[in-house]
Amino acid sequence: MIIFPAIDILGGKVVRLFKGDYEEVKSYPVTCAEAALSFRAQCASHIHAVDLDGAKSGNADNAKAVKSIISATDAFVEIGGGIRCEKQICDYLEGGAGRVILGTAAVYDFGFVKDMAKKYPAKIAVGVDAFDERVAVSGWREVTDINSIEFCNRLADAGVRNVIYTDISRDGTLTGTNLEVYERLVKIDGLKITASGGIASLKEIKILKDIGVYAAILGKAIYEGKISLSAAVAAAEE
Repeated sequence: MIIFPAIDILGGKVVRLFKGDYEEVKSYPVTCAEAALSFRAQCASHIHAVDLDGAKSGNADNAKAVKSIISATDAFVEIGGGIRCEKQICDYLEGGAGRVILGTAAVYDFGFVKDMAKKYPAKIAVGVDAFDERVAVSGWREVTDINSIEFCNRLADAGVRNVIYTDISRDGTLTGTNLEVYERLVKIDGLKITASGGIASLKEIKILKDIGVYAAILGKAIYEGKISLSAAVAAAEE
């Protein structure tokens, strides 16, 4: 299993949100590049970056910060937040990103996501952000009536191979992740599932690995010193 330490970017700064609430923001005294260098020094080979401003606006508002992350290390960087057209996809991939994450676009323009998954099969992931198993969009500010599990099945049928599933109610809380939902998701044929939201212990990482999750994203747990990133990487690779 792969560990992705997260760099969430708001106004060019490294932050963490509480349950996706833009009004509950905690900033950290490091630059995006410094965070990437620190993660790489702790044995992380992959980094998950999110443009939180872009998630709301639909623009690459923090493209400069994302570029600094990619330039800082040789890590595989996946980037999401506001990517809603092919030009944005190409700009990030040509800029060195290993994979781009589509979120809101997957809900409002499913045909576009299907086409992009076919055109860039290994370079596209879909972020499914859920609250009470309903898909949320536009930086988590709007919760739809779309069932998140059914949506993941539909993505698999459309040729999407990577899904990052976040339980919003757990994200940034350090209360533990939703293990039950990942046990269900890993049974969907053809999908590589990345777990995100609330992971707070090495025990959870080991459980996620054992049930067949492809990757796990760590955020607040490593920023707050609840989990050693190097220990998490080692646990995931055992």
